[in-house]
Amino acid sequence: MGWIGKLVGGTLGFAIGGPLGAILGAAFGHGFDKRDDAYLAGRGGRPGYGYRRIEASDDTRHMTFFVAAFSMLAKLTKADGRVSEVEIRTIEEIMERDLRLNADSRKIAIQIFRTAVQSPESFESFATQFADAFRHQRQILELMADILMRVAVSDGKLSSEEERMIRSAVQIFRLPASFYEQLRSRYMKTGKGAYDVLDIDPSATDEEVKKQYRRLVREYHPDAIASKGLPEEFTELAEEKFMAIHEAYETIKKSRGMS
Repeated sequence: MGWIGKLVGGTLGFAIGGPLGAILGAAFGHGFDKRDDAYLAGRGGRPGYGYRRIEASDDTRHMTFFVAAFSMLAKLTKADGRVSEVEIRTIEEIMERDLRLNADSRKIAIQIFRTAVQSPESFESFATQFADAFRHQRQILELMADILMRVAVSDGKLSSEEERMIRSAVQIFRLPASFYEQLRSRYMKTGKGAYDVLDIDPSATDEEVKKQYRRLVREYHPDAIASKGLPEEFTELAEEKFMAIHEAYETIKKSRGMS
């Protein structure tokens, strides 16, 4: 992650601005909190917390994903009043196993998390900025929603406030309501199992199941995710999703006797 080194060295030459920029500014003292009231004028936002819509470098996208992920997780884990030990362990597992962050990156993630926990900014403000940055990349939005649900249920329950936040994120990301139900069903171990993973009804024909499987494989193949401009570390999340899709399809094939 090239931007990490620039951040540590204080030589980062661009800003993401907005609520996420405010988190970086508070966490590291750099001038990230770029204000652009004109941007927000047509979006119904608060004066003083606009941000420039940057289409530019991979560094910008990488930083936005990273900061948004740990900022949203901070607000989510605090939803029921306290951050539990099991939630912290799950986030650490995501950092180490899924994102494969090195020691420096983990320290920065923790610093962002701690800053966001105390920030007056809302979960929705972070989700909105993230959605704007990845508005044309549904797979990334779905992966983020998946991370949120995974952490929320890590303590064996889903509180009403956690559920409200994740539903809000799904809506802000412009994902269908059925996607939330599929996530909840999969992680809470309810519903239709393998069919939930493929987001298809058990009444679907064999051909419909095959068609849906092929579509998901194309969308979530790690190479397809990598081509979106995210660094190698984030493709680990896509690989996990890809494997879950394949395993679900094999389960359905076996149960139906499909060739």
